[in-house]
Amino acid sequence: MAGHSKWANIQHRKGRQDAVRAKLFSKLSKEITVAAKMGDPDPEKNPRLRLVVKEAKSNSMPKENIERAIKKAIGGEGDAYEEIRYEGYGPNGVAVIVEAMTDNRNRTASNVRSTFSKNGGSLGETGSVGFMFERKGEIIYGAGVGDSDHVMEAAIEAGAEDVESSEDGHTIWCADTDLADVANALESSLGESESTKLVWKPSTTTELDLEGMQKLMKLIDALEDDDDVQRVTTNFEASDEVMVQL
Repeated sequence: MAGHSKWANIQHRKGRQDAVRAKLFSKLSKEITVAAKMGDPDPEKNPRLRLVVKEAKSNSMPKENIERAIKKAIGGEGDAYEEIRYEGYGPNGVAVIVEAMTDNRNRTASNVRSTFSKNGGSLGETGSVGFMFERKGEIIYGAGVGDSDHVMEAAIEAGAEDVESSEDGHTIWCADTDLADVANALESSLGESESTKLVWKPSTTTELDLEGMQKLMKLIDALEDDDDVQRVTTNFEASDEVMVQL
């Protein structure tokens, strides 16, 4: 299983759920406002907004929160944000990509750099680790939608590139530019997905032991606590024995 998928499972299992959920809703609201501001405020006419709204719904974000975020864009708010990607190394040389959305580039850069330094990492130049990842569309379905053959057939018909199936469910991969079309096609054949989003998929990974994973989690927690940081992706690999001990 890819590193970022395992990290998503760690986040799902571990505590601070209320605080994590509140922060997630805040970040999704920001993304919705920016997407609506950049295009049409109607999700049906704005592919980027449609994907963000879909992701918000999959995380049980209340409908009124989504509508409020769109109204902010209509009212002229959210236009000061710019999207920035930071790249660096975490403990044990793990590659880290940090995606931020900020109204103050200097503040965010300073905070991200400080967080890396305080947690055994180092912020690098743009492109320093990006070559270890591919930009992909990721669509996740639960195991209940069908067996691997059924999902594979639906994915091929929808124009997807690959499917990873396990007892936990199915992860469908596609080109980043095809995500909206593939997601819509899959929705017709498999129903609503659990998650649909653009991700950085590691093409090479770094193996970590328990101590390395604990250090990495500390760095990721610190980065994600920053209100300007939207998401963090790493290329770690860890054995099931290590994951169980976390």
